[in-house]
Amino acid sequence: MDLLKQEALAEIDGRAPGGAALADEIWDYAELGYLEHRTVAAQIAWLEKEGFTIRRNIAGIETAFWAEAGNGGPLIGILGEFDALANMSQVEGLLTEEQADEGQPGHGCGHHLLGVGSMLAAAAIHAVLKRHGREGRVRYYGCPAEEGGSGKVFMARDGAFDDLDVCFSWHANSVFSMHASETLAIKTAEFRFKGRASHAAVSPHLGRSALDAVELMNVGVNYMREHMIPEARVHYALLDGGGRAANVVQANAVVGYTVRAPELSDANELFDRIAKIAEGAALMTETKVDVEIKSGLSNVLTNSTLEKMMFRNISEFVGPMEYTNEELSIASQYAETISETDVLHACKVFAKGEEIRTPMHQGIVPFDGTPTRVPVSTDAGDVSWIVPLARCFGPCYAVGTPFHSWQMVAQGKLSYAHKGMLAAAKAIAATALDVFGDPETIPAAKAELERKKRGKPYVCPLPSDMQPQIPAI
Repeated sequence: MDLLKQEALAEIDGRAPGGAALADEIWDYAELGYLEHRTVAAQIAWLEKEGFTIRRNIAGIETAFWAEAGNGGPLIGILGEFDALANMSQVEGLLTEEQADEGQPGHGCGHHLLGVGSMLAAAAIHAVLKRHGREGRVRYYGCPAEEGGSGKVFMARDGAFDDLDVCFSWHANSVFSMHASETLAIKTAEFRFKGRASHAAVSPHLGRSALDAVELMNVGVNYMREHMIPEARVHYALLDGGGRAANVVQANAVVGYTVRAPELSDANELFDRIAKIAEGAALMTETKVDVEIKSGLSNVLTNSTLEKMMFRNISEFVGPMEYTNEELSIASQYAETISETDVLHACKVFAKGEEIRTPMHQGIVPFDGTPTRVPVSTDAGDVSWIVPLARCFGPCYAVGTPFHSWQMVAQGKLSYAHKGMLAAAKAIAATALDVFGDPETIPAAKAELERKKRGKPYVCPLPSDMQPQIPAI
């Protein structure tokens, strides 16, 4: 099996120039979630040349697809993302913040690398299996709208992951490590209050203020914060204050709330309490409130069976990383734009507290199978409730580069970003070949998943009639 893995790594190296060019092309496109049409077209064209069969419009979403190759044997899935972030346009390679196209999206989370790296892994796996006449199928998933759009959740609701045996993914970061992170489940909604407009001086007694209702709701939620589990998070934003005229009793007001908690059941319970507070605010102000669910994500269930296997491959076949003097010099210049606080935070969250003092991470963060808790949310969580999932981080940026920052966008086309992408692709490909070669891995990974679920079935966090929120062009 080691020889097959070495072949897979060589296959990825052989495709590296084309992969880097495709990642750069997708960086240029920088399309918002559910609008990634050029990106999807470019990925499908590349995968078809590699011999993959395409299924389009998964869950009725134009930019959701899968590409499958191989015959018989287990079916391994590999997740790819490719959406950009709003208002994150940035001039490539620049050492100062400067938008390339004012107000346009940019790849501030490295998804242009993520999707291509996963495709490279899938292509290498298929090439090796085919060359040696081995059974096994690999399926790359083109997953839209991870950034707040719940793309994988709609795909999961449609059954897109139900027939997989195991699944892999990765994410761009500034360290080389396992992504064995227990994330938070999330539920997001808008609370729309409707009252009655009136002249605030002549006839205030005839008005019923929707803005008052929003303010009372916020006060009520703030009092609730003392009485919720410490791991939970509640965020809110005033989306519509009802206008700018103070002499008008506001007839309409909208507030958005996001609830995060360790498990979806916790998030749902907390959300239900917030909804009751909203109803109370409406009663107090004699207004009406409607609730519109905007998104929902399950928490990630980690899988040490697969994660330990992936870590061994990272340690023995892939890493640590090597960089040229020129790459280290460029990374050093970006490091000067990053605060010491950002560096220490990245080391604490992603490197288990190890203080990394080099501009690029040239080591591998130790991993013993113990997951970490990271208070973020991702739609990969819903996949992890359906099929065993393992993820790693690829070192694509100067150490401490903050996510969703101009520095991350600016470094997205640099050679060391491509190197991190290739390293993650190799980790996935080598681990997938281990799974194909060891018939005991899949039942062990599935048994661990069932233990982590504790008898709970997967329940989609979105209403059954909810459709993707496609941005207006």
